[in-house]
Amino acid sequence: MQTTRSHQEISLQSKPYTIEDWRGGNRSLKQEFAYPIKDVEGEIPTNLNGTLFRNGPGLLDVFGRRLHHPFDGDGMVCAISFSNGRAYFRNRFVRTEAYCAEGLAGRMLYRGVFGTQKPGGWLANAFDLRKKNVANTNVIYWGEKLLALWEASHPYRLDPKTLHTFGIETLDGVLHKNSPFAAHPKIDPGDENREPRLVNFAIKPGPLTTISVYELDLTGKVVQQHDHKIPGFAFIHDFAITPQYCLFFQNPLSFNPLPYILGFRGAAECIKFERDRPTKIWIIPRNPTQEAQVIDTDPCFVFHHANAFEQGNEIIVDSICYESFLAIDHNLNYEEIDFDSRPPGQLWRFHLNLQTSTSHRHLIHQRANEFPFINPASIGKPYHCVYLAAAHQLESDAPQQAIIKVDPEFGEQQFWSAAPKGFVGEPVFVPCTPTKGAEDDGWVLTLVYDATSHCSDVVILDGKNLEKGAIARLHLKHHIPYGLHGSFTSEV
Repeated sequence: MQTTRSHQEISLQSKPYTIEDWRGGNRSLKQEFAYPIKDVEGEIPTNLNGTLFRNGPGLLDVFGRRLHHPFDGDGMVCAISFSNGRAYFRNRFVRTEAYCAEGLAGRMLYRGVFGTQKPGGWLANAFDLRKKNVANTNVIYWGEKLLALWEASHPYRLDPKTLHTFGIETLDGVLHKNSPFAAHPKIDPGDENREPRLVNFAIKPGPLTTISVYELDLTGKVVQQHDHKIPGFAFIHDFAITPQYCLFFQNPLSFNPLPYILGFRGAAECIKFERDRPTKIWIIPRNPTQEAQVIDTDPCFVFHHANAFEQGNEIIVDSICYESFLAIDHNLNYEEIDFDSRPPGQLWRFHLNLQTSTSHRHLIHQRANEFPFINPASIGKPYHCVYLAAAHQLESDAPQQAIIKVDPEFGEQQFWSAAPKGFVGEPVFVPCTPTKGAEDDGWVLTLVYDATSHCSDVVILDGKNLEKGAIARLHLKHHIPYGLHGSFTSEV
């Protein structure tokens, strides 16, 4: 694998990948493993101790029937534990009710939100509005509980040592079965006056959409909850926090449920981007006695946010922004994607003036990128470093093959690439010391699918200098299908 390429070389190279190589990472991994990782290039830092948890769709087919979209795949959690220069790998599927029911039946029983239909055509799918909780989007360890998350329904609790599924997590009765609980919680690091908290939200869409905000203390107890109603349909995957506010981007979308109800389309295929409407940014105070505020910005679509912080009368928000919604074509399988025709996600900075209720934005960097990750100690604060999974090439959309390090004030600073045969996942930054040291003093961990071997590697990069190349590359015995999100805990 290559480690660095000059910007001139990158911009001149047209296609640093083949679609056939990329497709290799879209294959099910049906086996569950537990083994020490002994095939290691380089050396695992001896002071890197803890566990990287990572979640994503592990099954891209159900008993041989291919899914229409990978986001409909059953969740598989991986755990890579590091201790004194050694590493151990384990993966297990989340035993959701739907996963177990289909396992017993030996066939597909549920529709998928992103277009997967049960066998039998529209008639077999009409009026079946059950949500299959695939528990495949994120996994986080908080309050001595390991939770697999899927934003449209309840979390599942797992054993952090064995990844065994305990069952539905209700947060001591605050949630009930099928209660939504978003897949993008944020950990407020706190300060000398505030203890750390896990902050999360839930969306209940409709003509009036309800946004619920939850705050959990260090023991995992819900210590604050408040609801806010906003007009119109809202599809909100992620949010950003500051010490005082939660920020939600209401993308300009409409939803026509009829094709979904009648069995012709998945729910996500019934979403339409409205180019003539603004994106609305809802600023909800974390103090529930204060009123929410809304600010309009140019029409755009946002999945993920890098960070937000308060600065005088402004809130600064850095987000991955698309010029439109990445609509799902019901007539195309996801493996037939044409990257050249898609709008790239790019890192933008939004300035929100709370006094004038106005906004303006500017592009931080043009390279297609996603999955932003920062030092956890910087969440909600001014910061100077974000790591992103990015295209190898500088222009247009493409599979993610590189990790970039960006200073939001000055743009891209460093670049590491796994091209042409490697495809990267979300970069997870692990600080050397959680509360001390420079913002980039730590490691960047990512999973890389290698099309040459049809196996995946756990790659460890130096957070200060990506261009040094991999500190260590841990070769797994198999591939890991492309994943979504993960987290790191100092617990081994």
